Amino acid sequence: MENKPLVNRVAASGLITINLEDFYPTDDIVVFDIKDYLFRELILKEKDFRKALKEIDWSDYSEKILLISCSANAIIPLWAYMLITAYASPFARDIFQGTETEYIKKFFSEAIQKIDVKKYENQLLIIKGCSKKTVPPSGYVELTKKLQPIARSIMFGEPCSTVPIYKKRKLAD
Repeated sequence: MENKPLVNRVAASGLITINLEDFYPTDDIVVFDIKDYLFRELILKEKDFRKALKEIDWSDYSEKILLISCSANAIIPLWAYMLITAYASPFARDIFQGTETEYIKKFFSEAIQKIDVKKYENQLLIIKGCSKKTVPPSGYVELTKKLQPIARSIMFGEPCSTVPIYKKRKLAD
């Protein structure tokens, strides 16, 4: 019996794996809940709110992603979001009004739009399926839309077990 060298067929296949988890934001995400500044968790009093915002140490939000939301069932005037943004802008890495899920969705969409697709032109691509962090389904949709016009093929999963998604058709001569 001959001893043949082990060959990594996955490495030799030319497959390029894209892990969407690599696009995940690396900065801390913190929530600014307006509920904490409401009178009886119902009403936002402008004078009290402005005073409270002036007393916050906004440097605590340095290099963080600030999500502005209200967990109380209250009507929040639009200027309140603007005022928080004005105070936090010099410090926070990013500011978003909404939930973490909504922010992550937006973040992935923006990150995917920035991808330089030239390196993926006419390549065999695998979009990695398993990850430790939850990647929103919209990230997979955005990435497929971005890569389909230029990729030779797109698969989902792991190199050892993939689901075919797209394969460029050869034009008949």
